Amino acid sequence: MPKLRGEAFWRETLRSAHYVVAPMVDQSELAWRLLSRRHGAQLCYTPMLHAQVFLRDANYRRENLYGEACPEDRPLIVQFCANDPEVFVQAAMLAQDYCDAIDLNLGCPQMIAKRGHYGAFLQEEWDLLQRMILLANEKLSVPITCKIRVFPEIDKTVKYAQMLEKAGCQLLTVHGRTKEQKGPLAGVASWEHIQAVRKAVSIPVFANGNIQCLSDVEECIRKTGVHGVMSAEGNLHNPALFEGRNPLVWEMAEEYLEIVQKYPCPLSYVRAHLFKLWHHTLQVYQQLREELAKVKTLEGIADVNRELKLRCQEEIANQKGGEKPKEGLAFFHWICQPYIRPGPKERCKENGISGTEKGVRGKRALEDEEDRNSELLSKNKQKKKLRNPNKSFDPSLKPKYAKCDQCGNPKGNKCVFNMCRGCCKKRAFKETADCPGHGLLFKTKYEKSLLWHSQREIQNPEISWRGEVDVEETTLNEGSC
Repeated sequence: MPKLRGEAFWRETLRSAHYVVAPMVDQSELAWRLLSRRHGAQLCYTPMLHAQVFLRDANYRRENLYGEACPEDRPLIVQFCANDPEVFVQAAMLAQDYCDAIDLNLGCPQMIAKRGHYGAFLQEEWDLLQRMILLANEKLSVPITCKIRVFPEIDKTVKYAQMLEKAGCQLLTVHGRTKEQKGPLAGVASWEHIQAVRKAVSIPVFANGNIQCLSDVEECIRKTGVHGVMSAEGNLHNPALFEGRNPLVWEMAEEYLEIVQKYPCPLSYVRAHLFKLWHHTLQVYQQLREELAKVKTLEGIADVNRELKLRCQEEIANQKGGEKPKEGLAFFHWICQPYIRPGPKERCKENGISGTEKGVRGKRALEDEEDRNSELLSKNKQKKKLRNPNKSFDPSLKPKYAKCDQCGNPKGNKCVFNMCRGCCKKRAFKETADCPGHGLLFKTKYEKSLLWHSQREIQNPEISWRGEVDVEETTLNEGSC
Protein backbone atom coordinates (compact mmCIF):
# COMPACT_ATOMS: atom_id res chain seq x y z
CA MET A 1 0.00 0.00 0.00
CA PRO A 2 1.51 3.36 -1.02
CA LYS A 3 2.11 5.78 1.83
CA LEU A 4 -0.23 8.72 2.18
CA ARG A 5 1.00 12.23 1.45
CA GLY A 6 0.15 15.80 2.34
CA GLU A 7 -3.47 16.48 3.21
CA ALA A 8 -4.46 12.80 2.98
CA PHE A 9 -1.71 11.89 5.47
CA TRP A 10 -2.90 14.56 7.94
CA ARG A 11 -6.56 13.70 7.50
CA GLU A 12 -6.39 9.88 7.62
CA THR A 13 -3.20 8.89 9.46
CA LEU A 14 -3.06 11.83 11.88
CA ARG A 15 -6.88 11.91 12.16
CA SER A 16 -7.08 15.63 11.33
CA ALA A 17 -5.16 16.50 14.50
CA HIS A 18 -5.48 20.11 15.63
CA TYR A 19 -3.97 19.86 19.13
CA VAL A 20 -0.34 18.76 19.15
CA VAL A 21 2.21 18.16 21.94
CA ALA A 22 5.67 19.26 20.85
CA PRO A 23 8.83 17.14 20.83
CA MET A 24 10.73 18.10 24.01
CA VAL A 25 14.08 16.71 25.12
CA ASP A 26 13.50 14.42 28.14
CA GLN A 27 9.99 15.87 28.59
CA SER A 28 7.64 14.35 26.00
CA GLU A 29 8.22 10.76 27.16
CA LEU A 30 5.48 8.12 27.03
CA ALA A 31 3.98 8.84 30.48
CA TRP A 32 3.61 12.56 29.73
CA ARG A 33 2.22 11.88 26.27
CA LEU A 34 -0.47 9.63 27.76
CA LEU A 35 -1.38 12.28 30.33
CA SER A 36 -1.65 14.90 27.58
CA ARG A 37 -3.77 12.63 25.39
CA ARG A 38 -6.20 12.07 28.28
CA HIS A 39 -6.69 15.83 28.39
CA GLY A 40 -7.25 16.78 24.80
CA ALA A 41 -4.00 16.27 22.86
CA GLN A 42 -4.68 14.59 19.51
CA LEU A 43 -1.10 14.08 18.29
CA CYS A 44 2.22 13.72 20.13
CA TYR A 45 5.89 13.70 19.20
CA THR A 46 8.61 11.73 20.94
CA PRO A 47 11.47 13.65 22.56
CA MET A 48 14.19 14.64 20.11
CA LEU A 49 16.34 11.54 19.50
CA HIS A 50 19.93 11.56 18.21
CA ALA A 51 20.00 9.56 14.98
CA GLN A 52 23.62 8.47 15.43
CA VAL A 53 23.03 7.21 18.98
CA PHE A 54 19.72 5.56 18.02
CA LEU A 55 21.50 3.71 15.21
CA ARG A 56 24.35 2.30 17.29
CA ASP A 57 22.81 1.82 20.76
CA ALA A 58 20.16 -0.88 21.32
CA ASN A 59 19.55 0.30 24.89
CA TYR A 60 18.84 3.84 23.64
CA ARG A 61 16.30 2.44 21.16
CA ARG A 62 14.62 0.33 23.83
CA GLU A 63 14.45 3.13 26.41
CA ASN A 64 13.08 5.74 24.00
CA LEU A 65 10.88 3.80 21.60
CA TYR A 66 11.03 0.01 21.82
CA GLY A 67 9.54 -0.20 25.33
CA GLU A 68 6.13 -1.56 26.24
CA ALA A 69 3.57 -1.46 23.45
CA CYS A 70 0.93 1.18 24.09
CA PRO A 71 -1.92 1.35 21.55
CA GLU A 72 -3.25 4.58 23.13
CA ASP A 73 -0.05 6.39 22.13
CA ARG A 74 -1.04 6.94 18.51
CA PRO A 75 -0.84 8.79 16.24
CA LEU A 76 2.83 9.35 17.08
CA ILE A 77 5.69 11.08 15.25
CA VAL A 78 9.31 10.23 16.08
CA GLN A 79 11.70 13.17 15.84
CA PHE A 80 15.41 12.85 15.05
CA CYS A 81 18.24 15.33 14.94
CA ALA A 82 20.86 14.48 12.32
CA ASN A 83 23.25 16.02 9.80
CA ASP A 84 24.08 12.98 7.66
CA PRO A 85 21.56 11.62 5.13
CA GLU A 86 22.60 7.97 5.47
CA VAL A 87 22.67 8.02 9.27
CA PHE A 88 19.31 9.81 9.44
CA VAL A 89 17.60 7.36 7.09
CA GLN A 90 19.10 4.25 8.71
CA ALA A 91 17.95 5.43 12.15
CA ALA A 92 14.51 6.29 10.75
CA MET A 93 14.18 2.82 9.21
CA LEU A 94 14.72 1.31 12.67
CA ALA A 95 11.94 3.54 14.06
CA GLN A 96 9.35 3.56 11.26
CA ASP A 97 7.46 0.46 12.43
CA TYR A 98 6.76 2.11 15.79
CA CYS A 99 5.28 5.42 14.60
CA ASP A 100 3.20 7.17 11.96
CA ALA A 101 5.87 9.54 10.59
CA ILE A 102 9.50 10.59 11.03
CA ASP A 103 10.29 14.24 11.80
CA LEU A 104 13.61 15.97 11.09
CA ASN A 105 14.50 18.51 13.78
CA LEU A 106 15.50 21.79 12.14
CA GLY A 107 14.34 23.97 15.02
CA CYS A 108 16.53 23.33 18.07
CA PRO A 109 18.38 26.62 18.85
CA GLN A 110 20.40 25.50 21.89
CA MET A 111 24.17 25.56 22.16
CA ILE A 112 24.34 21.76 22.14
CA ALA A 113 22.74 21.84 18.67
CA LYS A 114 25.31 24.36 17.50
CA ARG A 115 28.17 22.19 18.76
CA GLY A 116 26.63 19.03 17.29
CA HIS A 117 25.74 20.84 14.04
CA TYR A 118 22.06 19.95 13.90
CA GLY A 119 18.65 21.54 14.53
CA ALA A 120 18.25 25.20 13.58
CA PHE A 121 21.97 25.41 12.74
CA LEU A 122 21.33 23.50 9.50
CA GLN A 123 18.84 26.02 8.15
CA GLU A 124 21.38 27.62 5.79
CA GLU A 125 22.50 24.26 4.32
CA TRP A 126 19.72 23.75 1.82
CA ASP A 127 21.61 21.23 -0.38
CA LEU A 128 22.24 18.97 2.61
CA LEU A 129 18.62 19.22 3.77
CA GLN A 130 17.35 18.41 0.29
CA ARG A 131 19.50 15.28 0.16
CA MET A 132 18.36 14.16 3.62
CA ILE A 133 14.66 14.58 2.86
CA LEU A 134 14.85 13.18 -0.66
CA LEU A 135 16.56 10.03 0.60
CA ALA A 136 14.13 9.65 3.50
CA ASN A 137 11.14 10.17 1.23
CA GLU A 138 12.49 7.49 -1.10
CA LYS A 139 13.47 4.86 1.49
CA LEU A 140 10.94 5.16 4.33
CA SER A 141 7.55 3.47 4.46
CA VAL A 142 6.12 6.38 6.50
CA PRO A 143 6.00 10.09 5.58
CA ILE A 144 8.80 12.53 6.43
CA THR A 145 7.95 15.80 8.23
CA CYS A 146 10.05 18.77 9.40
CA LYS A 147 9.99 21.25 12.27
CA ILE A 148 11.68 24.57 11.50
CA ARG A 149 12.35 28.02 12.88
CA VAL A 150 11.89 31.11 10.75
CA PHE A 151 14.40 33.50 9.22
CA PRO A 152 14.06 37.20 10.06
CA GLU A 153 12.88 37.77 6.47
CA ILE A 154 9.46 36.40 5.54
CA ASP A 155 10.46 35.89 1.88
CA LYS A 156 13.44 33.71 2.82
CA THR A 157 11.29 31.72 5.25
CA VAL A 158 8.75 31.06 2.49
CA LYS A 159 11.45 29.90 0.05
CA TYR A 160 12.89 27.68 2.77
CA ALA A 161 9.50 26.04 3.33
CA GLN A 162 8.92 25.58 -0.40
CA MET A 163 12.34 23.94 -0.76
CA LEU A 164 11.49 21.43 1.99
CA GLU A 165 8.11 20.69 0.41
CA LYS A 166 9.70 20.12 -2.99
CA ALA A 167 12.26 17.74 -1.46
CA GLY A 168 9.47 15.55 -0.07
CA CYS A 169 8.39 16.95 3.31
CA GLN A 170 4.73 15.97 3.86
CA LEU A 171 3.95 18.19 6.87
CA LEU A 172 5.70 21.28 8.18
CA THR A 173 5.72 22.67 11.71
CA VAL A 174 6.76 26.32 11.84
CA HIS A 175 8.00 27.82 15.10
CA GLY A 176 7.55 31.54 14.58
CA ARG A 177 10.87 32.54 16.18
CA THR A 178 14.39 32.78 14.81
CA LYS A 179 17.17 30.62 16.22
CA GLU A 180 18.44 33.65 18.15
CA GLN A 181 15.12 34.03 19.98
CA LYS A 182 15.52 31.78 23.01
CA GLY A 183 15.56 32.01 26.80
CA PRO A 184 15.13 35.59 28.03
CA LEU A 185 15.38 36.79 24.41
CA ALA A 186 12.53 34.57 23.18
CA GLY A 187 10.08 37.42 22.65
CA VAL A 188 6.84 36.95 20.71
CA ALA A 189 6.59 34.39 17.91
CA SER A 190 5.65 35.81 14.52
CA TRP A 191 2.35 34.44 13.32
CA GLU A 192 2.83 36.59 10.21
CA HIS A 193 5.70 34.32 9.12
CA ILE A 194 3.57 31.24 9.79
CA GLN A 195 0.64 32.64 7.81
CA ALA A 196 2.91 33.39 4.84
CA VAL A 197 4.26 29.82 4.86
CA ARG A 198 0.76 28.37 5.09
CA LYS A 199 -0.32 30.31 2.01
CA ALA A 200 2.83 29.38 0.06
CA VAL A 201 2.81 25.57 0.46
CA SER A 202 0.26 22.89 -0.33
CA ILE A 203 1.21 20.50 2.49
CA PRO A 204 -0.33 20.72 6.00
CA VAL A 205 1.24 23.24 8.39
CA PHE A 206 1.34 23.29 12.19
CA ALA A 207 2.03 26.51 14.11
CA ASN A 208 4.23 26.73 17.20
CA GLY A 209 4.72 29.71 19.51
CA ASN A 210 2.62 32.02 21.76
CA ILE A 211 0.32 29.18 22.93
CA GLN A 212 -0.61 29.49 26.60
CA CYS A 213 -4.32 28.57 26.66
CA LEU A 214 -7.04 27.16 24.42
CA SER A 215 -8.15 30.61 23.24
CA ASP A 216 -4.61 31.15 21.88
CA VAL A 217 -4.95 27.93 19.88
CA GLU A 218 -8.25 29.04 18.37
CA GLU A 219 -6.93 32.52 17.57
CA CYS A 220 -3.78 31.12 15.96
CA ILE A 221 -5.78 28.80 13.68
CA ARG A 222 -8.10 31.65 12.75
CA LYS A 223 -5.30 34.14 11.97
CA THR A 224 -2.83 31.85 10.22
CA GLY A 225 -5.09 29.23 8.64
CA VAL A 226 -2.89 26.36 9.86
CA HIS A 227 -4.10 22.78 10.24
CA GLY A 228 -3.02 22.44 13.85
CA VAL A 229 -1.22 24.11 16.74
CA MET A 230 1.71 22.71 18.70
CA SER A 231 2.44 23.54 22.33
CA ALA A 232 5.55 22.93 24.44
CA GLU A 233 5.85 25.14 27.54
CA GLY A 234 2.11 25.77 27.68
CA ASN A 235 1.52 22.02 27.81
CA LEU A 236 4.21 21.48 30.47
CA HIS A 237 2.62 24.01 32.82
CA ASN A 238 -0.93 22.84 32.09
CA PRO A 239 -1.37 19.41 30.44
CA ALA A 240 -5.13 20.11 30.26
CA LEU A 241 -4.52 23.16 28.03
CA PHE A 242 -6.23 21.59 25.01
CA GLU A 243 -9.33 20.85 27.13
CA GLY A 244 -9.62 24.52 28.01
CA ARG A 245 -9.37 23.68 31.74
CA ASN A 246 -7.13 24.89 34.53
CA PRO A 247 -7.05 22.00 37.03
CA LEU A 248 -5.41 21.89 40.46
CA VAL A 249 -1.68 21.28 40.26
CA TRP A 250 -1.66 18.32 42.64
CA GLU A 251 -4.44 16.59 40.68
CA MET A 252 -2.37 16.65 37.50
CA ALA A 253 0.71 15.57 39.47
CA GLU A 254 -1.14 12.63 41.05
CA GLU A 255 -2.47 11.47 37.70
CA TYR A 256 0.97 11.75 36.09
CA LEU A 257 2.63 9.79 38.92
CA GLU A 258 0.04 7.00 38.51
CA ILE A 259 0.93 6.72 34.81
CA VAL A 260 4.66 6.70 35.63
CA GLN A 261 4.05 3.72 37.92
CA LYS A 262 2.80 1.78 34.88
CA TYR A 263 5.18 3.27 32.31
CA PRO A 264 8.40 4.12 34.21
CA CYS A 265 10.84 6.80 33.11
CA PRO A 266 13.99 8.30 34.67
CA LEU A 267 13.37 10.14 37.94
CA SER A 268 14.97 13.27 36.46
CA TYR A 269 12.11 13.46 33.92
CA VAL A 270 9.50 13.20 36.68
CA ARG A 271 11.17 15.83 38.82
CA ALA A 272 11.46 18.22 35.86
CA HIS A 273 7.76 17.83 35.07
CA LEU A 274 6.72 18.59 38.64
CA PHE A 275 8.95 21.66 38.78
CA LYS A 276 7.00 22.94 35.76
CA LEU A 277 3.56 21.95 37.07
CA TRP A 278 4.25 23.45 40.51
CA HIS A 279 6.19 26.45 39.26
CA HIS A 280 4.02 29.14 40.84
CA THR A 281 3.30 27.17 44.02
CA LEU A 282 6.99 26.51 44.66
CA GLN A 283 7.60 30.26 44.67
CA VAL A 284 5.42 30.30 47.80
CA TYR A 285 6.67 27.08 49.45
CA GLN A 286 10.42 27.29 48.92
CA GLN A 287 11.11 24.47 51.37
CA LEU A 288 9.11 22.04 49.23
CA ARG A 289 11.14 23.15 46.25
CA GLU A 290 14.32 22.08 48.05
CA GLU A 291 12.73 18.77 49.10
CA LEU A 292 11.69 18.03 45.51
CA ALA A 293 15.22 18.74 44.31
CA LYS A 294 16.76 16.33 46.83
CA VAL A 295 14.29 13.40 46.82
CA LYS A 296 15.69 10.20 45.32
CA THR A 297 12.62 7.97 44.77
CA LEU A 298 9.23 8.10 43.08
CA GLU A 299 7.58 7.43 46.45
CA GLY A 300 9.47 10.39 47.89
CA ILE A 301 8.18 12.64 45.10
CA ALA A 302 4.62 11.44 45.81
CA ASP A 303 5.14 12.34 49.49
CA VAL A 304 6.23 15.87 48.55
CA ASN A 305 3.14 16.18 46.34
CA ARG A 306 0.91 15.15 49.25
CA GLU A 307 2.56 17.73 51.48
CA LEU A 308 2.05 20.41 48.84
CA LYS A 309 -1.61 19.40 48.55
CA LEU A 310 -2.14 19.67 52.32
CA ARG A 311 -0.53 23.11 52.50
CA CYS A 312 -2.58 24.43 49.58
CA GLN A 313 -5.82 23.03 51.00
CA GLU A 314 -5.04 24.67 54.32
CA GLU A 315 -4.39 27.96 52.51
CA ILE A 316 -7.70 27.60 50.64
CA ALA A 317 -9.55 26.93 53.91
CA ASN A 318 -8.10 30.12 55.42
CA GLN A 319 -8.77 32.20 52.35
CA LYS A 320 -10.78 35.35 52.83
CA GLY A 321 -13.75 36.22 50.66
CA GLY A 322 -12.90 38.38 47.65
CA GLU A 323 -9.18 37.66 47.91
CA LYS A 324 -7.40 37.83 44.55
CA PRO A 325 -4.33 36.04 43.15
CA LYS A 326 -1.02 37.70 43.98
CA GLU A 327 1.92 38.78 41.80
CA GLY A 328 -0.19 39.35 38.71
CA LEU A 329 -1.25 35.70 38.24
CA ALA A 330 -4.48 34.96 36.40
CA PHE A 331 -5.37 32.25 38.97
CA PHE A 332 -4.27 31.30 42.46
CA HIS A 333 -0.86 29.62 42.50
CA TRP A 334 -2.30 26.12 43.12
CA ILE A 335 -4.08 26.17 39.75
CA CYS A 336 -2.33 25.10 36.51
CA GLN A 337 -1.63 28.20 34.44
CA PRO A 338 0.93 29.63 32.01
CA TYR A 339 4.36 30.82 33.01
CA ILE A 340 5.26 34.12 31.36
CA ARG A 341 8.98 33.97 30.65
CA PRO A 342 10.64 37.17 31.92
CA GLY A 343 12.54 39.36 29.47
CA PRO A 344 16.13 40.53 29.96
CA LYS A 345 15.22 43.45 32.28
CA GLU A 346 12.96 41.30 34.46
CA ARG A 347 15.65 38.63 34.58
CA CYS A 348 18.10 41.24 35.87
CA LYS A 349 15.73 42.12 38.72
CA GLU A 350 15.15 38.47 39.58
CA ASN A 351 18.88 37.80 39.80
CA GLY A 352 19.63 41.03 41.65
CA ILE A 353 22.07 42.08 38.92
CA SER A 354 22.35 45.38 37.14
CA GLY A 355 23.08 45.49 33.45
CA THR A 356 21.13 44.01 30.58
CA GLU A 357 23.96 41.78 29.35
CA LYS A 358 24.36 39.96 32.67
CA GLY A 359 20.60 39.52 32.93
CA VAL A 360 20.39 38.02 29.46
CA ARG A 361 23.06 35.54 30.40
CA GLY A 362 21.33 34.61 33.66
CA LYS A 363 19.87 31.28 32.53
CA ARG A 364 22.74 29.88 30.50
CA ALA A 365 25.82 31.81 31.51
CA LEU A 366 28.90 31.61 29.30
CA GLU A 367 26.93 29.91 26.52
CA ASP A 368 28.34 31.90 23.63
CA GLU A 369 31.36 33.37 25.43
CA GLU A 370 32.84 30.50 27.35
CA ASP A 371 36.25 32.10 27.65
CA ARG A 372 35.01 35.36 29.16
CA ASN A 373 34.96 35.86 32.93
CA SER A 374 31.48 36.10 34.41
CA GLU A 375 29.91 36.39 37.82
CA LEU A 376 27.31 33.83 36.76
CA LEU A 377 27.75 30.10 36.20
CA SER A 378 25.87 27.71 33.96
CA LYS A 379 23.68 25.09 35.61
CA ASN A 380 26.26 22.40 34.88
CA LYS A 381 29.03 24.40 36.54
CA GLN A 382 26.78 25.18 39.51
CA LYS A 383 26.36 21.43 40.05
CA LYS A 384 30.12 20.93 39.90
CA LYS A 385 30.54 23.75 42.40
CA LEU A 386 28.11 22.03 44.79
CA ARG A 387 30.11 18.82 44.59
CA ASN A 388 33.42 20.65 45.05
CA PRO A 389 33.05 24.11 46.67
CA ASN A 390 36.76 24.85 46.11
CA LYS A 391 36.51 24.35 42.35
CA SER A 392 37.34 27.42 40.27
CA PHE A 393 36.40 28.13 36.67
CA ASP A 394 38.81 31.04 36.29
CA PRO A 395 40.91 30.29 33.17
CA SER A 396 43.90 32.10 34.70
CA LEU A 397 44.00 29.55 37.54
CA LYS A 398 44.11 26.50 35.30
CA PRO A 399 47.40 24.54 35.49
CA LYS A 400 49.94 25.36 32.80
CA TYR A 401 51.19 22.44 30.73
CA ALA A 402 54.48 22.21 28.84
CA LYS A 403 53.86 22.32 25.10
CA CYS A 404 54.78 19.80 22.42
CA ASP A 405 57.86 20.88 20.45
CA GLN A 406 56.04 20.04 17.22
CA CYS A 407 52.42 21.24 17.43
CA GLY A 408 51.91 23.19 20.67
CA ASN A 409 49.52 20.71 22.35
CA PRO A 410 50.39 19.57 25.91
CA LYS A 411 53.40 17.22 25.75
CA GLY A 412 53.72 13.92 27.58
CA ASN A 413 55.47 14.32 30.93
CA LYS A 414 57.75 11.32 30.26
CA CYS A 415 58.07 11.64 26.49
CA VAL A 416 61.69 11.22 25.32
CA PHE A 417 61.03 13.57 22.38
CA ASN A 418 59.14 16.27 24.39
CA MET A 419 56.07 15.82 22.19
CA CYS A 420 52.36 15.03 22.46
CA ARG A 421 51.42 11.43 21.77
CA GLY A 422 50.35 12.02 18.16
CA CYS A 423 53.60 13.74 17.15
CA CYS A 424 55.65 11.28 19.20
CA LYS A 425 54.07 8.31 17.43
CA LYS A 426 54.91 9.72 14.00
CA ARG A 427 58.52 10.42 14.92
CA ALA A 428 59.08 7.11 16.73
CA PHE A 429 57.70 5.20 13.73
CA LYS A 430 59.80 7.17 11.24
CA GLU A 431 63.02 6.70 13.24
CA THR A 432 62.16 3.18 14.52
CA ALA A 433 62.62 4.42 18.06
CA ASP A 434 61.06 3.76 21.47
CA CYS A 435 59.18 6.14 23.78
CA PRO A 436 58.36 4.33 27.05
CA GLY A 437 56.52 7.40 28.29
CA HIS A 438 53.86 6.98 25.61
CA GLY A 439 54.11 3.18 25.50
CA LEU A 440 55.50 3.23 21.94
CA LEU A 441 58.05 0.42 21.35
CA PHE A 442 58.80 0.40 17.62
CA LYS A 443 62.54 -0.27 18.03
CA THR A 444 62.05 -3.06 20.58
CA LYS A 445 59.42 -4.82 18.49
CA TYR A 446 61.56 -4.53 15.35
CA GLU A 447 64.57 -6.05 17.08
CA LYS A 448 62.45 -8.89 18.46
CA SER A 449 61.13 -9.52 14.96
CA LEU A 450 64.68 -9.74 13.51
CA LEU A 451 65.74 -12.10 16.30
CA TRP A 452 62.73 -14.34 15.71
CA HIS A 453 63.41 -14.55 11.94
CA SER A 454 67.10 -15.32 12.47
CA GLN A 455 66.25 -18.16 14.88
CA ARG A 456 63.83 -19.68 12.40
CA GLU A 457 66.42 -19.56 9.61
CA ILE A 458 68.94 -21.42 11.79
CA GLN A 459 66.35 -24.11 12.58
CA ASN A 460 65.01 -24.35 8.96
CA PRO A 461 67.58 -23.21 6.36
CA GLU A 462 65.08 -23.86 3.52
CA ILE A 463 62.63 -21.20 4.68
CA SER A 464 64.57 -18.31 3.13
CA TRP A 465 65.04 -20.13 -0.22
CA ARG A 466 61.38 -21.11 -0.38
CA GLY A 467 60.38 -17.58 0.40
CA GLU A 468 62.43 -16.26 -2.53
CA VAL A 469 60.89 -18.79 -4.91
CA ASP A 470 57.42 -17.82 -3.75
CA VAL A 471 58.16 -14.15 -4.40
CA GLU A 472 59.44 -14.88 -7.94
CA GLU A 473 56.43 -17.03 -8.74
CA THR A 474 54.12 -14.38 -7.43
CA THR A 475 55.81 -11.72 -9.51
CA LEU A 476 55.55 -13.83 -12.68
CA ASN A 477 51.89 -14.56 -12.03
CA GLU A 478 51.14 -10.88 -11.45
CA GLY A 479 52.92 -9.92 -14.65
CA SER A 480 50.91 -12.43 -16.70
CA CYS A 481 47.67 -10.74 -15.70
